[in-house]
Amino acid sequence: MANKAYKFIMYPNDEQKVLFAKTFGCVRLVYNHWLDRKIKQYEEDKTAVTYTMCAKEMAGMKKTEEYSFLQEVDSVSLQQSLRHLDTAFQNFFKQPKTGFPKFKSKKSNKNSYSTVCVNGNIAVSNGFLKLPKVGQVKVKQHRDIPSGYKLKSVTVSQAPSGKYYASILFEYENQVQEQELHSFLGLDFSMHELYKDSNGNEPAYPRYYRQAEKKLKREQRKLSLMQKGSKNRDKQRIKVAKLHEKIANQRKDFLHKQSRQITNVYDCVSVENLDMKAMSQALSFGKSVSDNGWGMFVTYLKYKLEERGKILVKVDKFFASSQTCSCCGYVNKETKSLAIRTWDCPQCGVHHDRDVNAAINIRNEGMRIALA
Repeated sequence: MANKAYKFIMYPNDEQKVLFAKTFGCVRLVYNHWLDRKIKQYEEDKTAVTYTMCAKEMAGMKKTEEYSFLQEVDSVSLQQSLRHLDTAFQNFFKQPKTGFPKFKSKKSNKNSYSTVCVNGNIAVSNGFLKLPKVGQVKVKQHRDIPSGYKLKSVTVSQAPSGKYYASILFEYENQVQEQELHSFLGLDFSMHELYKDSNGNEPAYPRYYRQAEKKLKREQRKLSLMQKGSKNRDKQRIKVAKLHEKIANQRKDFLHKQSRQITNVYDCVSVENLDMKAMSQALSFGKSVSDNGWGMFVTYLKYKLEERGKILVKVDKFFASSQTCSCCGYVNKETKSLAIRTWDCPQCGVHHDRDVNAAINIRNEGMRIALA
């Protein structure tokens, strides 16, 4: 079995917006309440508060007059909030680098909650999404759901721009057969063009953030000068959020189309296993790496290839792809500097474009790994 998510934009009415806001608030309250409870319990006697204990306490809490409003929202969403808290603690203890769970801020412009399908309480049909307590919400259903797909859960979210989205998770029987590998492609990361492939092609990435940077600066400057708490400031905040959302949507659209084109043609694609987080933290590369979207592109490429029984190979980041001659295998250590964009092999004399040569070496290494 495999899972697949569809994201639809929602158009709730005023009453439904109030219910969504109430659910967001209740989910945040439950998460923060038991995060505080877990911290205090551990400080007192070094014992842990389990999910089962939290769920029992919440059932009793909902019966009190002070917290009776918790009964007005979807009960499963509150349970899922506790599960998310439990998962956050498990991730912290398994991988401390993920960081200790943080309290959710009421001032945050990003709100969401998740709920699970139980006895048909959630359904998608004729452009409407049925949700517990909320009822039928109009959605922009841009694609049909295959008949064999089983609805598992829904995550409702509100973007900083104010738009509402539903991410619906389906389970389906995965019958993908692995294909024989006949066509191979290597991709070398490029800061400006997204990548250069082993055939010497590049996608001419438009760099959407850089295109809109001047307009963003102007609108953000207006926002910074407005009085906090005023209606005009809130309107300007939404305007800035919509600009950011448009840039993100343009980037995703381009990356989806580019990864689909590659998937349609090649059976095996090889890329370098780069640490994009470390690169984005570099002072000189931060904005360019974030605008580039390479990590997102690799994610899209991976799942699209796997859906068709094809593979993505990640070559070790320490593999000397730029220094090795793709014709004779000579390693030229003088090409370590990124300033050197072209070079001639001292051994065989072949003239190389740095990025194309690296992409060919990545393709060859990925081919060796895939066929091993």
